[in-house]
Amino acid sequence: MQGKKVGFIGAGNMARSIISGLVESGYSAADIVVSNRSIDKLMALQEELGVNITTDNDAVLAFSDIIVLAVKPQIMADVLAQLDDTLVDDSKVFMSIAAGIKLARLGTMLPAAKRWVRAMPNTPSSVGKGMTGLIATDNVSAEDQNACGELMAAVGEILWVREETKIDGVIAAAGSAPAYFFLFLEAMQSEAENMGFSHEDARLLVQQAMLGAAHMVVANPDTELSTLRENVTSKGGTTAQALATFTAGELPALVSKAMQAAVQRAEQMSNEF
Repeated sequence: MQGKKVGFIGAGNMARSIISGLVESGYSAADIVVSNRSIDKLMALQEELGVNITTDNDAVLAFSDIIVLAVKPQIMADVLAQLDDTLVDDSKVFMSIAAGIKLARLGTMLPAAKRWVRAMPNTPSSVGKGMTGLIATDNVSAEDQNACGELMAAVGEILWVREETKIDGVIAAAGSAPAYFFLFLEAMQSEAENMGFSHEDARLLVQQAMLGAAHMVVANPDTELSTLRENVTSKGGTTAQALATFTAGELPALVSKAMQAAVQRAEQMSNEF
């Protein structure tokens, strides 16, 4: 995607993570512009990363080949309604990273824009370990899809989906998932403290165990997760006893129920904007 000019409308945490990932991966800061209402936030971005800044969203529109809409879903309609649509042409691609707003709805918010991409990143993007689901309207070229994919790959892995409903699945399986793991770690840390470990030692034990497990998963892509689990589990041992307790508590069913709840909420949100 080198050579394409990228604009960000909004300079929140996710936008900052993407911009930082782009610059750190070698993308030219001169080809990036960011707009925001807060000049202090913009100045900090410019000082740290060297990107162009503006408080004028139309300036982003005029400058950019790819426009990343990084504003909250509640204000998306107002932001798009205030853009000068005479600056929109068929060469520009608009990419929304706002949760809950479908492609068709985005199209009604800015009718002059015809080429849309939805991206659903997650918070580990802030440390370059994100997982982003993407979908594009049919008229986005393969070249521009690749450019949008490369843009999000600057902060982690990407997955293109063909059906927009799958974006809700991405939310359940990746977008919301860091919080699932944090909750599990919280419970483990709390119990380790009940066993007599200090707060700091309990955290070290559980976070390193999860980090190690995650690395084992990544390092063995052809090994089923069930096999990795079995490899840790000696018959009649401590791990087997712990897993039996999880199974008795219907953990797999609870995980399924939680993920479906996330999907249902995503579907509800799509009707709110």
